[in-house]
Amino acid sequence: MAMGDIAFNLLIFFVILARSQDDSHLQWQPATSVELESAGHSKASVLVDNDGKTYLNGQPTSIGQLESLIDGILGDAPYGDRTVLLKIHADTVAQQYEAIFEAVSKAGGELVHVVDEEKP
Repeated sequence: MAMGDIAFNLLIFFVILARSQDDSHLQWQPATSVELESAGHSKASVLVDNDGKTYLNGQPTSIGQLESLIDGILGDAPYGDRTVLLKIHADTVAQQYEAIFEAVSKAGGELVHVVDEEKP
């Protein structure tokens, strides 16, 4: 009986301490576009902030580490469930975001670029 109580308490402990993909504290300005579609559920989120720093699921990382980290997050997820959101500050240079595209692609992720809808 005590083993069941311990298992239940551990389950509650890990659910409470589980990290989410919260990157709401990071500052960035998205690019704009017309005729946008919803991205749906994602397994990972890569963000480049105002200062050009790169984050994976809200945690700072380098572009060189992205491929292996994303591969670990996606694991054996089937096609259609390998979405990686890309949130890039509007002033980010091509050299930086192209390296991110490459890392996500090599990890087998399905890249979805997050932008704001352009107002006419």
